[in-house]
Amino acid sequence: MAPSSPPQTPPSAVVIVLFLLFSTALLCESRLSLDYYSKTCPSFTKIMQDTITNKQITSPTTAAGALRLFFHDCLPNGCDGSILISSTAFNKAERDADINLSLPGDPFDLIVRAKTALELACPNTVSCSDILAVATRDLVTMLGGPYYNVYLGRKDSRVSSASSLEGKLPKPTMSMSQLINLFSSSGFTVQEMVALSGAHTIGFSHCKEFSSNISNDTHYNPRFAQALKQACSGYPNNPTLSVFNDIMTPNKFDNLYYQNLPKGLGLLESDHGLYGDPRTKPFVELYARDQNKFFQDFAKAMQKLSIYGIKTGRRGEIRHRCDAVN
Repeated sequence: MAPSSPPQTPPSAVVIVLFLLFSTALLCESRLSLDYYSKTCPSFTKIMQDTITNKQITSPTTAAGALRLFFHDCLPNGCDGSILISSTAFNKAERDADINLSLPGDPFDLIVRAKTALELACPNTVSCSDILAVATRDLVTMLGGPYYNVYLGRKDSRVSSASSLEGKLPKPTMSMSQLINLFSSSGFTVQEMVALSGAHTIGFSHCKEFSSNISNDTHYNPRFAQALKQACSGYPNNPTLSVFNDIMTPNKFDNLYYQNLPKGLGLLESDHGLYGDPRTKPFVELYARDQNKFFQDFAKAMQKLSIYGIKTGRRGEIRHRCDAVN
């Protein structure tokens, strides 16, 4: 008898094995971790802390600006640093979309400073999207807010287009149903939306975002409405005029934003909507009476937002400069 030949591996099995090997390699390459830079950039944490502290001390509005910048980067298309890219003669980038023109310059400057220092210490290693995520968390903590883990290993987007933002960022004039639907389309619950709205406990809003509503919106405290009219009286000639979102403790991250809303001290139409809508009012009342619960839920929502739509592995890049693709 002729010796029997060894059994042949079916072609389909070979394909499956190769697919599994490829998938495992991608998973390893794209896995986020808390200590992602521990070996490739050991000085990452210290450089970030020093840069953030120095910037916040010299420009105290940086924290609120960074929180807003982070939100405007992450919610539309994921946390990929696309908001940081500058426009060119051939492309209008996200940062120049109408809804982003009021973003302050300090957080952009902070990211540039941190990236410059990190490139000197660890060239072509740390992504701009990781820098923004860590800076936002550390600045919130500096103002008394909750600490939460930021997983690292994001890659930066290679593209940035103003047109990609249409309908993906909340506007002060949106109805509560529109806001709920917007957040829901990105996988966030009503409670997570209310918790993230607590970011308005710091920072300011420009008069153009609310001045037209002061006389028509009965939710304003009458004395507060009068004070807002006076503060914004010169707004047509000076579009930079602004008012603190939380007039009680504007530079402290706390739960007074929620306590202000039942008193008619909310600044934006969307702020009043949170307290006036039965779907969101219970969470406003919960956070108004329990700051620890607000901190806990805000931290969870921020951690969830920080990994939303991220790019890892070969889907992104490490930019040499945060304002331009390689």
